[in-house]
Amino acid sequence: MKTKHILLLLLTLAQPTLHAQELTLEQARTLALEQNKDIRKSQLTLEQTRHDVSAYKANYYPKLNLMAADFYSTAKGDLSITGGNLPIFTLNPTTGTYVPNVTPHPDGTYTLNQYALFPDKTIEYKVQNILIAGLQLQQPLYMGGKVGTAYRMSKIGQQMAADNITLTRAQVILRTDEAYVQAVRASQLANVTRHYKSLLDELKKNVESAVRHGLRTRNDLMKVQVRLNEAELSIQRADNGYTLACMNLAHVIGTDHAEPSDTTFANFLTLAPDAQLSLRPEHSILQHKADLAAEQVRLTDSDFLPNLALLAGYSYANGGQVNGRKFIDSGSAYVGVTFKWNILNFGERTHKIRSARAKQQLAQLELEDADEKMTLELRQARNKWEEAQTEVRLTQSALQQAAENLRLSRSNYDAGLEPLSDLLEAQALWQKAAADAVEAQCQQLLAHTRYLKAAGAL
Repeated sequence: MKTKHILLLLLTLAQPTLHAQELTLEQARTLALEQNKDIRKSQLTLEQTRHDVSAYKANYYPKLNLMAADFYSTAKGDLSITGGNLPIFTLNPTTGTYVPNVTPHPDGTYTLNQYALFPDKTIEYKVQNILIAGLQLQQPLYMGGKVGTAYRMSKIGQQMAADNITLTRAQVILRTDEAYVQAVRASQLANVTRHYKSLLDELKKNVESAVRHGLRTRNDLMKVQVRLNEAELSIQRADNGYTLACMNLAHVIGTDHAEPSDTTFANFLTLAPDAQLSLRPEHSILQHKADLAAEQVRLTDSDFLPNLALLAGYSYANGGQVNGRKFIDSGSAYVGVTFKWNILNFGERTHKIRSARAKQQLAQLELEDADEKMTLELRQARNKWEEAQTEVRLTQSALQQAAENLRLSRSNYDAGLEPLSDLLEAQALWQKAAADAVEAQCQQLLAHTRYLKAAGAL
């Protein structure tokens, strides 16, 4: 068989026996990103952090509180005031003041010249229902930097949540590519095995004809039959592997049935230019984690700095009875400033700040260590990608050589210049070369995807 026909056959998938959903790699990625629950969870986390940012931003503005209380009490009682004679004041023309109209005595007593009678008095009171309500406006003036630090921390948390979505998407794409390539590999290997069996079927017919005419022995026919049995078993295993690979692909992308329609991946094999660690979401997340630890130091310190706030409000009270009449029914407004400063804490501030700074240093060391590992991972991923490209070229060359060797071996066998065992070996070598070419193409895509992930470009 001519080399170009073999290569064409290698790149053509067998027609599916089940009516499953055929998907390109791009469609499989899109479905996986839409259906994946981890991405949905990370999106909800981002939405949560957005609300957190808005909530912390609100701390910059005044807060208006409505307060109200209503209670009932059965408490009651009375107060008795003893009456008596009260002096009457008259005007002293000389001094222009009012003085009591009394006559003093040498012993310190006095006689009332004019007086008014003040009778005994009893005051009765009942608490009963009392209502207290009011509005209070509070505006922070200085809280030790706590408000600004908390807001910045919430913004960092939002950025971390966004980076986590990017990281999760890259992980989903990699898992999808792995599942898709596994299905493509199984399909193409099954196709190669079927073609190998077709070569054996054709050879069996020729050997049977030669045996009937006495040109070959039955031993040659048995050798071909053994290879046919092995090929049939290989086809069954390849079909089972393809079925399982399709089931796994369907599970990864979140559908009931799925089959790959792509057989080559040339459109996806483009390197990202100038890969940088700063593009990786893992680096960004760890950098934000270090920034968060730095802000935590400021937040800890703010707990021990002065707090200053402005208060203003209005309150109203109603209730209570005195001698059957309502006692309280009025409102009042107020304005003031509150100040608080923790000036004695027996070393609590020092130790808490030192603990927060230690956590900051740990986060920075974790970032540096991760950067070194990611640099190594990026170099390894690029090496794997370059090796995969080389392997594809070598396996394609080996496949062409195996196809030419098979053609020559078949020609020599037909001419009686080569034994059957050499032809069978040539067919087996072609099958192995074709399988190696399939494996190399599949590994090339995976190496490319892993490189893009390591470069932060996936």
